[in-house]
Amino acid sequence: MHKLTAVAHRGDPYRVRENTIGSLRAALDQGADAVEIDVRLTRDGVPVLLHDDTLKRLWEHDRPLLSLSADEVRGLTDGRVPTLAEALEATGGKDGGSRLMLDLPGTREARVARRVVDVVREHGAQDRVYYCAGATTMLAVREADPSAEIALTWTSLAPPRPVLLDAVKPRWLNYRFGLMDRDLADRIHADGYLVSVWTPDTRRSMRRLAAAGVDSITTNRVDVLCALRAQANGSQAPEYARGGEIA
Repeated sequence: MHKLTAVAHRGDPYRVRENTIGSLRAALDQGADAVEIDVRLTRDGVPVLLHDDTLKRLWEHDRPLLSLSADEVRGLTDGRVPTLAEALEATGGKDGGSRLMLDLPGTREARVARRVVDVVREHGAQDRVYYCAGATTMLAVREADPSAEIALTWTSLAPPRPVLLDAVKPRWLNYRFGLMDRDLADRIHADGYLVSVWTPDTRRSMRRLAAAGVDSITTNRVDVLCALRAQANGSQAPEYARGGEIA
């Protein structure tokens, strides 16, 4: 297996609730190279880790995030929904800290991207953070930070228009994994971009994508991906990374 970046989707969600500090730490302990997290703003403009636009699915409060202050979110979740600032601090370290991929779901306003970029900048984390989302959001990120590393999420086999690529200047093209094959990966590489995919969770899919030549896989089972990578490289997979076949 060629060099492959293992990205943990929302942390280690099969073991620890997604988008929490515990889930981030668990994923890094499993061997993840980076952790993908979802970032949204509260009513008072604080970036927090939450995929959905309400607290209902994970926290059993049917309250829109945009109707709540950061203090109210903290109270309703016993402090378990971290702020982006807390996530950056928790994944920092002497060696520069761990990589984080920031997904900005549902973002349509440039102010959201600006606020997220500002927090990353305030914590000196620009070199270890990169961003993923659709074209509108990534254009806003590019405007807020001309040097940002971007993974442009793309959900069509029709390639992005050159004018869009020139404006976004992505390093990665980030595809739904079912769309990816060797021909597409080769075409993207030939155009000068790295290839990332999301979110395969079976060994069979991971092996297929690695054989297709992708550079990065985002998965809910980063332990399985790290074990496959270790085995392919001829090294001993760590005990915690050995998993059975996933249905």
